[in-house]
Amino acid sequence: MYRLIMEASLIVQLVMVILVIASVLSWLVILVKARAIKAAHRAADDFEERFWSGVDLAHLYDGIRRKTDMSGMEHVFSSGFKEFLRVRQHPGQVADGTHRSMRVAIAREGDELERYLQFLATVGSTSPYIGLFGTVWGIMHAFLGLAGAQQATLQMVAPGIAEALIATALGLFAAIPAVIAYNRFATDVDRVLVRLENFSDEFVSLLARQTAGRGAAEARE
Repeated sequence: MYRLIMEASLIVQLVMVILVIASVLSWLVILVKARAIKAAHRAADDFEERFWSGVDLAHLYDGIRRKTDMSGMEHVFSSGFKEFLRVRQHPGQVADGTHRSMRVAIAREGDELERYLQFLATVGSTSPYIGLFGTVWGIMHAFLGLAGAQQATLQMVAPGIAEALIATALGLFAAIPAVIAYNRFATDVDRVLVRLENFSDEFVSLLARQTAGRGAAEARE
């Protein structure tokens, strides 16, 4: 196979190099995104455990806002509680303002989690066609080499066809993992975002109940 690659035409070799680079980069993205999504779920588990443990929300917020690597559910909570502190003197604005602030934070988290996924989609959709181009070019080059031959035999065209088919194989080798990973990660990102949105709704409801309870107590006084 090494000899076939080395003896392939320049165009076919270029196609092979492009596909190998695309495959290596897609595997790098796969490893990075797998770790990032796993870390996002783990961080959400840890934060929800602290949030629902009965800790004072102001104390929790003070601890989180000092962090330099705040992300995920911590970021959503911090954005929402910051807005709550700003509008809590106006009970009618608490739910809308806090929810709006957290939606912005969730959108930013979604953008971060979806980063580089488009690259996987591009590799998965274009690699087979790039490989097919290399195959067509290699077969065409092989048959053109028979133009001056007195007698055409399978032995004369077999190496050229074989080197051309390697391009197709490389295209599939790059595309299949990229497509599988893209579909898996897209589903995982959706699950993370749904989890953040559910937390946002629960947090807003909690703040609304606290605000209503405080308002009722002040009215009785």
